[in-house]
Amino acid sequence: MRTRLAIRFHALLERVFPERRLFLKSDDDMRFIRLRSGTQAIAMAGATLVVGWAILATAILLMDAIGGGNFREQARRDLETYQARLNALAEARDARAAEAVAAQERFNTALEQVSVMQSELLASETRRRELETGLEIVQAKMRDLARDRNAMRERLATLERALEDGEALPEGGGGADTTVAFLTRALAETAAERDRLEADAEEALLAADRMASELRLLQDQNETIFRQLEEAMLVSVEPLDRMFERAGLDPDDLLDEVRRGYSGLGGPLTPISFTTSGGAMHPDAERAGRIMNRLDELNLYRIAAQKAPFALPVKGAFRFTSGFGMRWGRMHNGADFAASHGTPIYATADGVVTHAGWLSGYGRLVKIQHEFGIETRYAHMSRIRVKEGQRVSRGDRIGDMGNSGRSTGTHLHYEVRVGGKAVNPMIYIKAARDVF
Repeated sequence: MRTRLAIRFHALLERVFPERRLFLKSDDDMRFIRLRSGTQAIAMAGATLVVGWAILATAILLMDAIGGGNFREQARRDLETYQARLNALAEARDARAAEAVAAQERFNTALEQVSVMQSELLASETRRRELETGLEIVQAKMRDLARDRNAMRERLATLERALEDGEALPEGGGGADTTVAFLTRALAETAAERDRLEADAEEALLAADRMASELRLLQDQNETIFRQLEEAMLVSVEPLDRMFERAGLDPDDLLDEVRRGYSGLGGPLTPISFTTSGGAMHPDAERAGRIMNRLDELNLYRIAAQKAPFALPVKGAFRFTSGFGMRWGRMHNGADFAASHGTPIYATADGVVTHAGWLSGYGRLVKIQHEFGIETRYAHMSRIRVKEGQRVSRGDRIGDMGNSGRSTGTHLHYEVRVGGKAVNPMIYIKAARDVF
């Protein structure tokens, strides 16, 4: 069976590749080389393999080139998209920073206006009290004039009765001429006194009307000032309430702690407290007291806002490169801000520097302890500009951005810790976005 198959295969091979002879002739000799069918088949197979391999390799190279071009184009498009997104984020961040500066200016302007209105309120209250005192004096004078007029009328009536009865007059006098002269003089004095009293009474009534008009005008002015103050307090205090609540800080506990630890100028205000002669609190006084309490609350909020990290640690152009949360299988306890080497870094709140030096993976690190158990950390700096124990205020420059410690590039690693536990710094930054 195998022999027949071999014979058939050999016959087929001879038909496709018949035996050939290659003659080699020289001057005096002739030789030939016989090319068997098998040899030709092997040569043809080898040539086919070489050509096929060349075609396949060329195709692979062409496909790689085409694919590589597509990948590079896609990478270029992705890079352009990423850069455009970074530019948009940078523009948005610059816009938010500009809005924060504008909001801070509006906040300061509102505080100035509140201070001016407070001064006007106190001045108007003083003027009202003066008018009330003057009105009481006028009323007392009118009562005295009324008593004098009644006394003169009684005296005149007594003289008339004495004249009708023929009795002796108080001054004595023996004749009719003396009596007539006395009566004439008494009547003239009485008439003059009556006219004077009537003129004084009319003048007192006019003065009372003028004072009443001034008092009504003053009350209208007080109402306008009260309303403006109440609206200003509503607009100013409520956003601060929301800001501290979003940051996870209880406003009532916060204000109590500020009241306990406050010292220095410009502190809590003393509410207006005065009573009328009857001892009852005047409605305007109660209203002014409520406004003064709100002013006190606003002032305490201003102090607390300086002591909590609501500001950005970088004021110039920067890129937000990494947020708070899990990263590369481990917890990232802060937020990263990238900018050029040496970019200024600022304290985000008032506090005391507790560490200023090298620390493990943080590199050059500054720690600042703030009120309410809050601590901020600024890592990977190229230069530190503060010392341990130094007291800093919000906006003070504490160092320069760098690449020290365990870092993959120039950036600031910024942390906020409350009671030693790391929290998301963006909670504070975003909470203050609509206020400052």
